[in-house]
Amino acid sequence: MGTDEMNLRAGKVMEEWDPFSIGGDKYSEQITGVLAQLQLLDDPSSLAKNIQSIYQIAYGIWIPLEKCVAVSYKLLALKFEAKSII
Repeated sequence: MGTDEMNLRAGKVMEEWDPFSIGGDKYSEQITGVLAQLQLLDDPSSLAKNIQSIYQIAYGIWIPLEKCVAVSYKLLALKFEAKSII
């Protein structure tokens, strides 16, 4: 799996996550921000904190870190698969 396919699959994961139940297609800017962080980070906690921050800044609503950690593990699994780490 290449980077483009990883980004498509990661974007799909984020759309399905839909933390505020408003429809996954409403988060395009936030998903872009998360995908940019995914390229830079390999630590699930760091990625989760960035996800939490990105969504909180955009919507003014705090998401529990545990929920962000859960999705960060899914995203990092895709990243590691794309890089043939697993």
